[in-house]
Amino acid sequence: MTVITHVKSAAQIVTMKGASDAPKRGEAMSDIGLIENGSVVLVGDRIAFVGSDGDAADFLETFEGDIRLIDASGKIVTPGLVDPHTHVVYAGSREKEFEMRLQGAKYIDMLKQGGGILSTTRSTREAGLGQLIEQAHVRLDRFLLHGVTTVEAKSGYGLTVEDEVKQLEAARRLQRIHPIDIVPTFMGAHAIPVEYRGRADEYVQLIIERMIPLVSQLKLAEFCDVFCEEGVFTVEQSRKILEAGKSYGLKPKIHADEIVQTGGAELAAEVGAVSAEHLLQASDAGIQALANSNTIAVLLPATALFLMEKPARARKMIDEGVAVTLSTDCNPGTSPTQSLPFVMNIACLTMRMTPAEVLAAATINAAHAICRADQIGSIEAGKKADLVLFDAPNYQTLQYNFAVNLVHTVIKNGEIAVEGGVLIANGKHASN
Repeated sequence: MTVITHVKSAAQIVTMKGASDAPKRGEAMSDIGLIENGSVVLVGDRIAFVGSDGDAADFLETFEGDIRLIDASGKIVTPGLVDPHTHVVYAGSREKEFEMRLQGAKYIDMLKQGGGILSTTRSTREAGLGQLIEQAHVRLDRFLLHGVTTVEAKSGYGLTVEDEVKQLEAARRLQRIHPIDIVPTFMGAHAIPVEYRGRADEYVQLIIERMIPLVSQLKLAEFCDVFCEEGVFTVEQSRKILEAGKSYGLKPKIHADEIVQTGGAELAAEVGAVSAEHLLQASDAGIQALANSNTIAVLLPATALFLMEKPARARKMIDEGVAVTLSTDCNPGTSPTQSLPFVMNIACLTMRMTPAEVLAAATINAAHAICRADQIGSIEAGKKADLVLFDAPNYQTLQYNFAVNLVHTVIKNGEIAVEGGVLIANGKHASN
């Protein structure tokens, strides 16, 4: 029997209505489609109605049977949060590097010495498939407790054909068993493995000739990402990898201009990347190129904070018309967090984004960054029944109370996954 759910008497509903065809840019990021004292009606795993309480009562008169009522008095209701850039599947931990950075060590130097990504690569290669699934499942639970209902998950800690496939297979199995929807990205070009040191072009050929075709054949990923950075992959190498991915149906993404200004933002626009990610060092020309393209800027302010670096120039990007979104960058070395609400707080405090802008960035724009805006990211009839009830009287309070988890209830595909701040879902609903 189809379950009908009435989320009633919300202090505010943040709908993000009307942005499914294109991401919000500029002033439009402040238009969050606010409804005061409203209701959302869910029929099964879909949104059927959003509007005033009175209109909801009229709408519900056409239904027979029991209606599950969720009282949202004093709370705001938002779309399920979307995290469009994570490395959630990995093994190991790098807390020692955190202490080294506090003592002055630079990330790029640790990478050259076999630390950084390469440290996690060793741990991930040693881990079995079951271990990767078990550890990532715990992280996904934390995401859910913080209101995230969809994540992108990158590979990139295997760096061999077999281990990249293992990471992506773990993501695929997690998609089957965890309430959160997982969108997979192949990122064999995350670092040059130690066995290919000094032979980067040979590793690029391995990615192009073996990894990408196999990932495509096994249908393990939707996107192809590359770390275009000094000491990692050059602009030309990155272009070759992304174009190869496109030829096999993998949509391009790019880690661009994170540590050094390389022209990664310009490359993202050139190859038609769905998103350019990090962008701490993006040039004025790169920002303009993004503004003139369909490429979305995925900004990761928690990473900049954790690395003690200046954040990306979000204010300039938004003012110049770049479509901006936010992400945790959940990973073991540079952003070990699963709290997207905290990232939203950081975006306000360090990048001067407004409370409305960060909500747009973490919902509808994030959905566009993983090509899911037709299904998620806004509260509109026909979309997935993914909602978050925050224990806050208005959306500004959500950012005012920083570093506090105000998530009260999470509804995923019409099912209650978190209630009273407590995780109650252990797996996919039977209908999925």
